[in-house]
Amino acid sequence: MEEIQTSRKGLTGALLTLGGGVCWGLSGSVGQYLFSVEGMDSRWLVPIRLGLAGIIMLIWCCVRDRERTFALWKRKEDILRILVYGLLGISFCQFTYFLTIQLSSAAMGTIMQSVSPVFIMLAVCLQSRRRPTRAEVTAIILALAGVTLITTHGNFSQLAVPVSAVAAGIISAICVMIYNMTSGPLLRRYSVTIIQAWAFVMGSLFFLLLFRPWTYHYVPGPMGYAGIAVVVLVGNILAFTAYISGVGMIGPEKGILYGFSEPVTAALISAVFLHTGFNIWDLIGFLAVFIMLVLISKTQGGS
Repeated sequence: MEEIQTSRKGLTGALLTLGGGVCWGLSGSVGQYLFSVEGMDSRWLVPIRLGLAGIIMLIWCCVRDRERTFALWKRKEDILRILVYGLLGISFCQFTYFLTIQLSSAAMGTIMQSVSPVFIMLAVCLQSRRRPTRAEVTAIILALAGVTLITTHGNFSQLAVPVSAVAAGIISAICVMIYNMTSGPLLRRYSVTIIQAWAFVMGSLFFLLLFRPWTYHYVPGPMGYAGIAVVVLVGNILAFTAYISGVGMIGPEKGILYGFSEPVTAALISAVFLHTGFNIWDLIGFLAVFIMLVLISKTQGGS
């Protein structure tokens, strides 16, 4: 009976993690549609996306435990941590992710985020004052090779995407590293939902003041509003809840692998519905990144 329950838990966790990645991939593709067809700007979309998701999650947290939701702001050390985690980590990750999509494609945005485990691994090596192992060095080489193939489409004489898109994608992956490396102390005191809700709200306020989207004089059409609903409800709330719940059941090592459903989903949707180019070199690049994730997940699992 115990083995059956463990098996069911593993299957449920895998399905939830896969589903979370699919939701993120779908959200990225919808973002590409909003930028390329509806004429939105990432500087207009991201503050609204973060704000709506943050408010919804904050209301949910307050209904469940209002005192715990606001307890975070009573400790000075926690305030500093949530500022770093929420602004430099979560919020800038969200913005640079959608900026990468706006400058290139959803597939590019998601695959660049998929190399974030390399930056996490390097940060751990620096923190531990040790050199990367052979497996880790191999993972780095695979990540570089995969991204190179995807950004050049096999033509090494020129980039197939703007340099600005590559730069935004790299920053996005670094931001993933930042919020992964700074979340530990917060998660030991507060639920993931609470710190995520505050991160979204802070990011929204910061980008509202920075980009002032009300000056863009942009009014979405019906499909624009539908797209916003998808990136908020599916891309933020549903994806986040499913993925984190799944990782809690199967562990982060397997979660890294199942999360690869995000770039695969984005690539398929972009190629089929948005007519984004995808060739054999892109496929080889995706495979290189996936093998890189396998190596890193095994390294983490053995540590």
